[in-house]
Amino acid sequence: MRRPLRLLALLVLAAASGVAAFATAKTLGKPASVSAARSDADAALLQRDIAALSPQRPGRADLFVVGLAGDGSEQVFRNEVLYLRDLAARRMDAAGRVLVLANHPDAPPQRPLPRASLANLRTALAGVGAAMDPDEDLLLLYLTTHGTEDHALLLRRPGAQDDLLDADQIREALDEAGIRHRVIAISACYAGGLIDGLDDPDTLVLAAARRDRTSFGCGNDSVATYFGRAWLVDGLNDTLDFSAAFDQARLAIAKRERTEALRPSRPQMARGARIDARLAAWRAGFTPGPALPYPHAEPDAAGAKAAGAMAPPPPAGTSR
Repeated sequence: MRRPLRLLALLVLAAASGVAAFATAKTLGKPASVSAARSDADAALLQRDIAALSPQRPGRADLFVVGLAGDGSEQVFRNEVLYLRDLAARRMDAAGRVLVLANHPDAPPQRPLPRASLANLRTALAGVGAAMDPDEDLLLLYLTTHGTEDHALLLRRPGAQDDLLDADQIREALDEAGIRHRVIAISACYAGGLIDGLDDPDTLVLAAARRDRTSFGCGNDSVATYFGRAWLVDGLNDTLDFSAAFDQARLAIAKRERTEALRPSRPQMARGARIDARLAAWRAGFTPGPALPYPHAEPDAAGAKAAGAMAPPPPAGTSR
């Protein structure tokens, strides 16, 4: 993405919600020692999780998972990456091989999570790359947040300045980590616009919406995005064939959008020529665990309407 477009998108986000400007003022008012201490603590959290990764098993195709919840102002994104962590451990034979990044404030009794920043994503992927065999193993990278019309993903942590994550940055981090076999699922508006920057013969890219369409299901009255519900929850509990789960999800989302009279999001898939064989080798190496119920119930219609009326409007250019 060209730098002027990135700056323009951030200015639009700030103008729409006022959050970025407020966060910057707060950050500038903090002593440097406080900011440094928080940064050190965050780095320590991520290094702890990387050190705890289970080793790769020679002769087997292991799946490693990284989940990133970009917008810390809406719980729906954290819900999904925490569910992914549990689903991967229970059903995907990936226990001990999952890292989660989230921009949400700590919520005891849940353990603190490293923040979802570009620097932490690079560090997390480097840690996974060091633990895996690049010829045998695979990565599932799940990104859930708001997306912009310029095809970047919002990184928002309360009390900090907003940032954006684009396809070039994601691909560079993956390449530097030496991760060859990749499944990248993106639950965000306009996610299809990232496909061209991520696609290659060893990669499967799944996007919640076409490059010129919004997706749905964010907001403080939601517990799962439409894509997260249809692919991550319903799809992967039915099959661990990621492409087949996507085909099911695409139909389920289209039906839901028709029922709710929403403009179709048109989820997109790009499948590299070599990735299917690696995914098949992974699935052949274990028996899937049992389905995992989603722990968050959808609000009833009255509750959703009331919550929606109180929720702040989404940032301009990032509505789902």
